[in-house]
Amino acid sequence: MPQTLTDQFGRRIEYVRLSVTDQCDLRCFYCMPKGFRDFEEPTHWLSFDEIERVIRAFAELGVERVRLTGGEPLVRKDLPQLAARLAALPGIEDLSLSSNATRMGKHAKALKDAGVTRINVSLDTLQPERFRQITGGKLEKVLAGLMAAKAAGFHPIKINMVVMKGVNDDEVEDMVAFCIEHDFTLRFIETMPVGDTGREASAQYVDLQDVKARLAERFELIPGVMPGGGPARYVRVAGTDLRIGFITPISQHFCETCNRVRLSVDGTLYMCLGQEHRFELRPLLRAGIDDDGLREAIARAIDLKPERHEFREKPGQVIRFMSMTGG
Repeated sequence: MPQTLTDQFGRRIEYVRLSVTDQCDLRCFYCMPKGFRDFEEPTHWLSFDEIERVIRAFAELGVERVRLTGGEPLVRKDLPQLAARLAALPGIEDLSLSSNATRMGKHAKALKDAGVTRINVSLDTLQPERFRQITGGKLEKVLAGLMAAKAAGFHPIKINMVVMKGVNDDEVEDMVAFCIEHDFTLRFIETMPVGDTGREASAQYVDLQDVKARLAERFELIPGVMPGGGPARYVRVAGTDLRIGFITPISQHFCETCNRVRLSVDGTLYMCLGQEHRFELRPLLRAGIDDDGLREAIARAIDLKPERHEFREKPGQVIRFMSMTGG
């Protein structure tokens, strides 16, 4: 078996985004429909033992980065225990978490102690009523969770803001000021046509090149870098420590450098967020596949990874919701 995973286009796969649940305690309108209840059956969820086994196999094939995602990962009971098991695996150098932070106040210290080093938090607005309209939740819970994460010693803490025309695009500068004040990193994200909810939100699409140009009129932006395996292109605001990342799957896609796959809560490997290429691991695990066979299956799965998404050409192609895939 190879010691590294390389797809048929020469891209090394070193990053797994691991969804531990498709459930969430918020309902961001671009991610999950209001009132949605058609979640994966818990009997179909990979157990902690199964997750650890799959991630160990990935690590043995050269994967170094794992991000815990959902849905909202903190909905999954005993998540810090799983985090500790994954952080202890040989070869896993970076264990991070994406969250909406509503439950972070309760779990921040345990997650830090378990070996999670970095967190990303979804936050699209700083206005309480607007937050309720976008998510159905309470902004104060997220802000409290962010402060708990900061107190627990997480660094960097990255704020993910999906910029939408007529929804929150007037808050770009406010979010910059908020992140400077609290020493957070800020990342702007373009809407993506993933599922019906994503396609509806794409009517509010904002080209982040325009946002970057707008910020450049007010701030001196210097090219910058940040640790992590993700696709953001960073700048630094001169005179501050703030780094701003731009995640641009539509205006400037980054498929040629894609280094990741997504493992859903039911054991499905998704090779691309914008395509339907997938490989089912759960049936193999529950049929008793051995470790060599599991590594071979993962290597075969990587061969399915497409060259690029087709968000512009085929916006109706992906029917699953974002929460079903894993963030």
